[in-house]
Amino acid sequence: MSKELEWHLLAVHPNELDFNEENLAEIKVKGRHLCIARFKDRLFACAAKCPHAAAPLAQGYVNVQGDIVCPVHRYKFNLETGRNTTGEGYFLKTYPVEEREDGWYVGVEKGGWFGF
Repeated sequence: MSKELEWHLLAVHPNELDFNEENLAEIKVKGRHLCIARFKDRLFACAAKCPHAAAPLAQGYVNVQGDIVCPVHRYKFNLETGRNTTGEGYFLKTYPVEEREDGWYVGVEKGGWFGF
């Protein structure tokens, strides 16, 4: 059963987002905090906090494999799937991002819990 998504405009252009030097930004969508990552001309969205120790992922970085790396314990998560690539068994909540004619959008579950 697929979940129904609500799409929210992130930005008309990625340069409107307040990315740090690591190409990460934290934003608020529907009262929840998300981390937006820019990697190889694509945008990715995930939970703002690491599922292990709730560290803010926008203070981490994206490695050359395209994994977001937690700033505290260096756990790594695939930006597309949320899969923990360092083997600890944690899962990072990810959200679909689409580029449309009028801007970049993030999809969140309708009425769903955002979680870590």
